[in-house]
Amino acid sequence: MSTSERTYRVTANVFGLPFGFCGLAQCWTTAHAVAGLPRWPADTLWIVSAAIWAASLIWYGRDVVRGGRLRTELKDPVFAPFTALIVIVPMFLGVTVAGHARPAGEFVFGTALVLTVALGGWLAGEWIIADLQLAQWHPGYFLPTVGGGLIGAGGSAALGHRTLAMAMLGYGVICWFILGAVILLRLFTAPALPPPLLPTIAIEVAPPVVAGNAWFVINGGRIDAVAAGLAGYAILMILVQLRLIPVYRRVRFGPGWWAFSFSYAAAFTLAVNWLAAPDVPGHSVWAAALPGVLTLGIAALAIATVRRLIAGTYLPAAGTAPPATAPSGTARSA
Repeated sequence: MSTSERTYRVTANVFGLPFGFCGLAQCWTTAHAVAGLPRWPADTLWIVSAAIWAASLIWYGRDVVRGGRLRTELKDPVFAPFTALIVIVPMFLGVTVAGHARPAGEFVFGTALVLTVALGGWLAGEWIIADLQLAQWHPGYFLPTVGGGLIGAGGSAALGHRTLAMAMLGYGVICWFILGAVILLRLFTAPALPPPLLPTIAIEVAPPVVAGNAWFVINGGRIDAVAAGLAGYAILMILVQLRLIPVYRRVRFGPGWWAFSFSYAAAFTLAVNWLAAPDVPGHSVWAAALPGVLTLGIAALAIATVRRLIAGTYLPAAGTAPPATAPSGTARSA
């Protein structure tokens, strides 16, 4: 392919788009289950999520092969963690398929779970042997093991595999504690993240809310000490997001913005679960309003994405280096 034909590089964070739609579909699915909302929005969104995932896989895979990046993609210190979304999204889809065709759904989910754990292990090993500096870490590093483990826990519980769900919950939570300490140390003490990676800070919201959603499925939708503790930490991370709004507003729109989608969708889903658990008066109204508001937010991201794609400004130019860590001493403003 000539240079004139290939003008952009498809990076692994493009899978944030189908991941975000899965989060939206999961919110509508939860609202249907606990508040009796219509099922068709969730079913439609699951189909859309699968289609976007398949299109992204073809688009990304073709670019990786043509760009000669097959041997280096999983070693990229910036984008390698996002490759986990390739196998995490099918876990969601497998659970959904199981509701219509159990054997097929179990197969899709099980295969995706095995691949997620395998990739998480490989990437964790790579991080051990690679010469990574603290400033190169970012919240996207949660995705392969923390995200994969906690989503695997929720999916396993939804399919009735309680022991597997507890094992995956432990896998995800322990990885969250370990990686969370490293990533927060990086965010607190190292130079600010480069602008394209600033939206990944939204991923800090995901571990407590995804764990909370998984726990609701595991324990039968009851509020207990674990659910309350996870919700408490989730509130802190959500308040942090409010302080970062001026920072986010300075970031040019691109694939990184989809980091907001799944994290916030999981938070909305947790809110729906909490509304239903104590049978709050009027919870059906709130359970309907929350997915509606979330849908508007995801739609805004999708519209902006389509516009940038048409304009040819959504992806980095071919040959562009990954976002570099800010030099020591970079000021933190806002």
